[in-house]
Amino acid sequence: MADGGVAKAEVDLSPGARRLVHVNGRVRPGEIVVVVTDPTMGRYAEAVASAARDAEAAVTVCIIPLREQDGQEPPPPVARAMAEAAVIFSPVRVSITHTRAMRTALEAGARVCMMTAYTDAIMTSPALLETDFEAQADVCRRLGAAFTKGESVRLTSPRGTDLRFGIEGRVANVLTNIPEPGELAPVPDIEVNVVPVTGSAEGTLIFDASVPYLGIGILEQPIVCSVRDGVIVEMAGNAQADFLREHLESFADPHCFNIAELGVGLNPNARLTGEMLEDEGVMGTIHIGIGTSHTLGGEIVAPMHYDLLMWKPTIAVDGRIVQRDKEVLA
Repeated sequence: MADGGVAKAEVDLSPGARRLVHVNGRVRPGEIVVVVTDPTMGRYAEAVASAARDAEAAVTVCIIPLREQDGQEPPPPVARAMAEAAVIFSPVRVSITHTRAMRTALEAGARVCMMTAYTDAIMTSPALLETDFEAQADVCRRLGAAFTKGESVRLTSPRGTDLRFGIEGRVANVLTNIPEPGELAPVPDIEVNVVPVTGSAEGTLIFDASVPYLGIGILEQPIVCSVRDGVIVEMAGNAQADFLREHLESFADPHCFNIAELGVGLNPNARLTGEMLEDEGVMGTIHIGIGTSHTLGGEIVAPMHYDLLMWKPTIAVDGRIVQRDKEVLA
């Protein structure tokens, strides 16, 4: 009971669920829809499953044990169901995005709407309910084309970030949130990302926005990282930085410090909240993914993939500025 003995009203998740099914997933009658969830996320799973049933899809809800860490594989029967799905929704507390099962499903042509660590706030956010995803798709494709055609990137920020890396031969991931077969949609995080050539990243990274993983959230002070030969070799800041560094070291796997991704947020309605799927879409931020790059088109497989965010980036591809703060110039 809430204060004063009045029951707290439950948030209506149905408008967000309908948007996910009809706008993002574009579910059609008769399509096989698989909803993968865990015991902590049942409300979101049922809301989306109900909306998909109303769309006359063939819906299966798979409840998996809560994963112990990001990137842990779902059980084999669930992986097989995912491989046969036309559309997958994944309201899970701990991410299954960077898994072999997800990669197999994508290769089989699934359209995937990721719902990792969804909350009532995300499900009712303007970033989901009010964004014109079609309108942003052209912006995404222009930036993605610049990355795919490019050979080198320089990333800078007012705080002092200065990182260089190669992208020759890499194909950008354009996450419009209206996925085609074989594409991911981290709804409502509209973004374009690219994987650096393994071992090529060099310089300094200063993160001053958020680390929306492990309960860290919005940063109290910047996290400063030194990068050599494609990996973070030093990480300093306050207690949040110490916690993250010690957590990464606990895996005893040097790939956890791999510079795996540069991602650009492109949702004009997203707000920095400390929640991953909204934070990473905030315009005027970029995120650097560390750890696994395999599921994004790279070669590195690590036991995790986390993203660290900074404000006001400037990105140059082959010496030409393609992004400055909130403005895409590609």
